[in-house]
Amino acid sequence: MYKKYFERFLNANEGKLHFAAHSHHYWPDVTRDAQIKYWDDSAKYVDEKWGKFFSNEFAQLQSNIANVLNISKPQQITFAPNTHELAYRVLSALPHGAKILTTDSEFYSFDRQINRLSEEEIFEVTKIENTNDESFIENFIQEANTDKYDLIFISQVFFNSAFAIKDLVSFVKAINSKAEIVIDAYHAFMALPTDLSEIEDRIFYMAGGYKYCGSGEGSCFLISPQDTNLTPRNTGWFAQMGDLTNFSEDKVPFSNDGFRFAGSTMDFTAIYRMNAVLNLWKQENISVRDIHAHVEKNQTEFLSGILGTKLESKIVTTTSRGHFIAFKFSTSQECEDYAADLKANQVNVDYRRNILRFGFSIYQDSDDIIKLIKIIKNIG
Repeated sequence: MYKKYFERFLNANEGKLHFAAHSHHYWPDVTRDAQIKYWDDSAKYVDEKWGKFFSNEFAQLQSNIANVLNISKPQQITFAPNTHELAYRVLSALPHGAKILTTDSEFYSFDRQINRLSEEEIFEVTKIENTNDESFIENFIQEANTDKYDLIFISQVFFNSAFAIKDLVSFVKAINSKAEIVIDAYHAFMALPTDLSEIEDRIFYMAGGYKYCGSGEGSCFLISPQDTNLTPRNTGWFAQMGDLTNFSEDKVPFSNDGFRFAGSTMDFTAIYRMNAVLNLWKQENISVRDIHAHVEKNQTEFLSGILGTKLESKIVTTTSRGHFIAFKFSTSQECEDYAADLKANQVNVDYRRNILRFGFSIYQDSDDIIKLIKIIKNIG
């Protein structure tokens, strides 16, 4: 059904079953043309290309992302090569000694960064254990509402378990705190239907194209609240593009929109690729809801098919799930060995320590699920 959009990646990996879409998603064919278009535009416009990029591809991508997430202010979106850069820019706006509330299940780039800052006693960090159920959500909200934190950072879908915050709007609205709220949506964007219209001026929302958008690395974005007055210490010259605040000779000026959290000169190839993907789905009238329904169907078939196998008892149970399914092994070595058995059978998955992850996407169909189940049953 959807495989026709991914022919180049599928042909290049003929004979393989790629179930690592949560790690490195296949790219639709249109991204190749987009990459070439960036080169051609660079050759054509040379010194004048920046004006073209910002008024065309950049603005169009802001609009495309705004449409996907149903936000009314696309100008609040800025881009960077990775989410670490964006997260660190927000962190750099906090005062020394700031208190941060997060979880024990955030992705390594953020977790490592706050651990390092905590070592230097720059920030005081509290981590809530993620038990992958609604009691965790309740515990997190309860702690957030002690109102002693300057920043709250949490994933919409957790990288190590696939547990998803089922109702993001209700979750955010339940937090009555002065703290800034950052949602890491890397495993949710273009996977889970998400409407930010009611909370777009309350949260920072960051994601990227490397996972389920399928546009490859380098295209990450941050949506910032319209009325934020944070002034990052980590800042680049892009941050003073557009209308400015604090414009004086003795103060560093900042843009009044998403550029406030921008960095500096970057490769726009990824912007072109991401735009191409979102334009494709728009033209083909394929929504995130359609993508999600396709994946849920495949996941249901997969879970039914592995009953009675070694994997059945290792499923990480969650009350709601993103687009991958996690399996917890007793040891990292056991997990690694099982992944190796799959690879020997031309099945690509990935693992983090003792957690094996099967990632699902729209370039898989029922035939792929049947083949995968057969291989798993043969492994035992």
